[in-house]
Amino acid sequence: MHVHLKKLDEQVIVLTGATSGIGLVTARLAAKQGAKLVLAARNADALHRLADEINADGGHAHSVPVDVADWEQVQRLANESVRRFGRIDTWVNNAGVSVFGKIEDVPLEDHRRLFETNFWGVVHGSLAALPVLRRAGGALINIGSVLSDRAVPLQGMYCASKHAVQGFTDALRMELEKAGAPISVTLIKPSSIDTPYLKHARNYMENEPNFPPPVYAPEAVAEAILHCATHPERDLTVGGGGKAAVMLSKLMPRFADFISEWLMFDLQKKREPAAAREDSLHQAGDDLEERGAYGGPVLKSSLYTKATMHPLLTATLLAGAGLLVAGLLSSRSKSDADGSARP
Repeated sequence: MHVHLKKLDEQVIVLTGATSGIGLVTARLAAKQGAKLVLAARNADALHRLADEINADGGHAHSVPVDVADWEQVQRLANESVRRFGRIDTWVNNAGVSVFGKIEDVPLEDHRRLFETNFWGVVHGSLAALPVLRRAGGALINIGSVLSDRAVPLQGMYCASKHAVQGFTDALRMELEKAGAPISVTLIKPSSIDTPYLKHARNYMENEPNFPPPVYAPEAVAEAILHCATHPERDLTVGGGGKAAVMLSKLMPRFADFISEWLMFDLQKKREPAAAREDSLHQAGDDLEERGAYGGPVLKSSLYTKATMHPLLTATLLAGAGLLVAGLLSSRSKSDADGSARP
């Protein structure tokens, strides 16, 4: 069945994890482009402030405090969205948490809580969204990670949760396509993104956690999310650096293991010792921050991702560039031939 996705200014978008990082940037960008928003997160105060900000700027936003690990709360989110706006056109499962530390050093209760948010939160959101999306069609967008494809040390359970999200999303997509459901199911896989992710993560390492480079701005992911809300995509990786690591892992998995063992223990740690922190693993953290505290260079966008989102334009530009180069080479060859023919 052909999936028809509406223009962004005609959509009602449900967005979890809306008060921080990727979710916050996506909410503000979608509101500027005319979408109606139902915003969900655990921090009720930050959530209401964000909705007030968007509404004061002429947008349309409704806030619903939700812990995505709780199925009944996510069901209430879907019901409240329909009650407020009459429908759902796109549902984005973005909420996520992380833990840094060796797998054996992290208590089981933290491993379980991470999975409750990162995996079961996606399952809950998907199952709550599907009955509504089936009515008139729409997009279901799950946020995975390049770590859905490639595991790294010191974030073992986070990697496992993102692998699980990928398996769930791929299986769900096939079942819906087989049934002819008018729903686009997309998995977006960000690379390292400069968000408050490090600040919100629980840390069991001796040093403060850090992002392995290259690091991209959250706007790159927000643009990918909104692209997939209007264009059916199977999956989309944000960041050429992350895609390169995944390709290496697929082509030479053992070599990629050795590279990770050699680099990732150091690249995921800052020099300063671990400090006391109020993370957001078991409770809502401080929110309404788009960027994190990454000290290195941050790439504003990804040429790889833009090329993936606009393949025809990219092919046209490449073809044009190729013709231009061929023309220049031809002109130069002719000029050289003319010069050599002179006495």
